[in-house]
Amino acid sequence: MEQHFHRPIRAGHIKDATQEHILVADEATRAELAARFGLPGIALLRGEFVLQHERAGIIAARLRMCAKVTQTCVVTLEPFDARIDEESELRFVPASSLPESEGVELDPETLEGPDEIPYTGDILDLGEALAEQLALALDPYPRKPGAALPAEFEAEPENPFAVLKARRGATDV
Repeated sequence: MEQHFHRPIRAGHIKDATQEHILVADEATRAELAARFGLPGIALLRGEFVLQHERAGIIAARLRMCAKVTQTCVVTLEPFDARIDEESELRFVPASSLPESEGVELDPETLEGPDEIPYTGDILDLGEALAEQLALALDPYPRKPGAALPAEFEAEPENPFAVLKARRGATDV
């Protein structure tokens, strides 16, 4: 996969003290990310990372992300602006220490905790991590504030058993 927002830092440079990194996507990067995620536009993408070495090459990260995106309403098909303001916990983990994904069953306990992002060669890519977190934060069914379905789609669907009930009622008489 082509990475549009590549901001590498060395994991080995993160020692005992925490490090802060602020990333702001420029206009060209925002346009590339908008195309990648199927958005009409991204007006702002900013991420504040606080990184701390945990153990054995594992880097804990807190991310505060602010974004202003233009999405297309699933009801009206009109573009509208949406704001995203999220905090998340991440862990950058050496790819060699992660188990093979084949045959691994996911259960609720497996999914608890921070997202684990693999890295290779002592390089963490904060830009790609920020882009991935943006993709996860996007509403998959964006709805413009105040958008409503037409009345014909709001009606309750007919109960399939109503036909059987009507037949049964006719034979009981």
